[in-house]
Amino acid sequence: MIGQLKGTLLEKNPPTLLVDTGGVGYEIEAPMSTVYQLPALGEPVTLRIHQGLRDEVPVLYGFLTRGERDLFRALIRVNGVGPKMALAILSGISAPEFRRCVEQKDTATLTRLPGIGKKIAERLTLEMQDRLDGLGTGVATGTTGPGMTPAAVPDDPLAEAQAALVALGYRPAEAHRLLQGVESDGASSEALIRAALQKAVRA
Repeated sequence: MIGQLKGTLLEKNPPTLLVDTGGVGYEIEAPMSTVYQLPALGEPVTLRIHQGLRDEVPVLYGFLTRGERDLFRALIRVNGVGPKMALAILSGISAPEFRRCVEQKDTATLTRLPGIGKKIAERLTLEMQDRLDGLGTGVATGTTGPGMTPAAVPDDPLAEAQAALVALGYRPAEAHRLLQGVESDGASSEALIRAALQKAVRA
């Protein structure tokens, strides 16, 4: 089982990354909390990996920290929460804010994340109570790390941002609505996605 990959970051199409390791390109799905902190394309990157299966095909999920991967693994153990929903949770809310929601049983905030209804939110606040205590603190928070250079702005960051939101579980119309009114002049797709996700949680 693959637990870590170290290589060169070739592509970023959130939430999918392409990392070259020894001439082999690995497609990896990552939460936006990791994507926000990635180095520029062509730079070296090290990711903690969780290997899963989708339709009997191996799928790799990548995280910058062990703590973030541990939280992902704890989330997918919750009944009704699969890898896609776990990525959406890590993308749409910071680890400290998620902990607050669990501790205070704030289901209203959790239901603003894509795919999470009232029952799943209640299950999260119940089942994650004990699991959070055993998790490490090294969870990415969605801010650019020291010495990390943001990647170049793609040709159409708005379209890339909308595609990323849809991949995270938002309906196309909802993704379009979240991006409306977001300042897009000169912004990277990562910045647009971050603003849209923050808007979704505040709604």
